[in-house]
Amino acid sequence: MLGPEGRIEFSQYDSDKAYDLMRHGDVDVSFVSASEILAAGIAGEIVPGPAIFFEATAVMVAGASPAQHLADLAGQPICFSQGANAHRNLEAWFAAHRLDFTRMGYQEDVELFDTYNAQVCRGEAGESTTLAAVRISGAGKSLHSRILPEPLAVLPIIAATPTEDAQWSAIVAWAIYTLQRADVPKAEWTAGGLDALQIKAPKLSLTDDWQKRVIGATGTYGEIFSRNLGDASPLKLPRGPNAPLGDGGLFATPYLE
Repeated sequence: MLGPEGRIEFSQYDSDKAYDLMRHGDVDVSFVSASEILAAGIAGEIVPGPAIFFEATAVMVAGASPAQHLADLAGQPICFSQGANAHRNLEAWFAAHRLDFTRMGYQEDVELFDTYNAQVCRGEAGESTTLAAVRISGAGKSLHSRILPEPLAVLPIIAATPTEDAQWSAIVAWAIYTLQRADVPKAEWTAGGLDALQIKAPKLSLTDDWQKRVIGATGTYGEIFSRNLGDASPLKLPRGPNAPLGDGGLFATPYLE
């Protein structure tokens, strides 16, 4: 999207110190959750932008498991990382549905994976992207694991930008909306795709054809998802909440009414 002169450096937020980059305005775009922003105390240092991904927590079972839905695991042992989001979401889901399960919490991922692979527990709770990676590696692959369709919870990951550059924040937001809106087809009474979101913004130094160039460089959001997480990737995750609102997802982008 940045053209032939564009250069990108990635940094992972794997420690408290890593968030100093955001505190000092040294990162142009950060992909973070609200929990991470609040825990790091950086709400005043960033502009929260659009959601770029909805991470779901879910439960994975072996391919031979009779369980087709979460309720089918009532009374069964389910393993999870103690205190993680998936653990809390698991407790909340079963409590809301007045069901119970046998708790198998672990502090170490290796122990968690080994317990699941040995089928001591009948399901493993975690983030969908992590579960998708686990099921194509090691013993998880030999179990032909599958992720149950109902999410335990859905967490938006947003694109955050520094507070010092409003112009850049606007460009990032409109670019994300452009990628997402390009997925929405034309309907009888409404325009579709970029026809419904024509952003003319010379004050942002954007040329008239900037949206077409963005889509030409990256494809639509759906195509990006497919390459990295969906059917065209090893992870084979369904769009789920990352589809447009009209297709059962959660993305509701601005458009010309």
